[in-house]
Amino acid sequence: MTLVITGAAGVVGEVLRRDLSAQYEVRGIDKDRVRGEGGIARTNMLNRRAVEAAFRDAELVVDLAAVSEVDAPWKVVWKNNIGATMNALAAAAAAGVRRFVFASSNRVTGGYESDWPYSAIVAGTYDGLDPAQIPMIDSSTAVRPNSPYALGKVLGEAAARYYADTRGLSAVCLRLGTVNSEDRPLMPRHYATWLSHRDLASLVTSALEAPPVLRFGVYYGVSDNTWRFWDVSRAHDELGFEPRDNAEHFRREPSYTAT
Repeated sequence: MTLVITGAAGVVGEVLRRDLSAQYEVRGIDKDRVRGEGGIARTNMLNRRAVEAAFRDAELVVDLAAVSEVDAPWKVVWKNNIGATMNALAAAAAAGVRRFVFASSNRVTGGYESDWPYSAIVAGTYDGLDPAQIPMIDSSTAVRPNSPYALGKVLGEAAARYYADTRGLSAVCLRLGTVNSEDRPLMPRHYATWLSHRDLASLVTSALEAPPVLRFGVYYGVSDNTWRFWDVSRAHDELGFEPRDNAEHFRREPSYTAT
């Protein structure tokens, strides 16, 4: 099946193009010209007709296109991220895409990280805490965006629901954990939020291959970290996602490789 990945030149896009190419005919698009990157077509996501052309004959879409800096100002989110998301959804519906996967963000509930015990966990201060007793945040928890970037992702999830309800587009929203090119935790927060490249590819594949009866869903995606505070049980039950990696390996074995 033909899979189009928007924002394909970013870190997440690079991982998915590499790890999903054996299963799908992957076409990557990105707003920037990328030297030496085969399979990535330069496409302005704010140009509706260009996006429709890029999605022609596509059966699957993974939408990553966004300015991903968490501290991006609202004017950038409004002009770029929301416009790109709306064009991707409209083009996917027009093309009759079988499954649309929207890359949302864990930041849509990032406001809870200012409250205990999450504030202690992201600071790497675990004294008196039992990981088995951490109140888990899931997709039924009220959103609490902590930045304009996060607010844009909330709006993207709502738009995906709208297209699922009104246009019959099967849309899956994934609140992704921390993915970086190093594929390892780089700061205390990451020991809770890390999503390994292997688990990322598994999660997205699970979302793409979920039964057609699934019309809409919101799921957290994070590796099986000891100190994670996002619940992935719904992703397990409805998508079949089973995370395999745990950030704690890097404390015990600094040379550990997740993949």
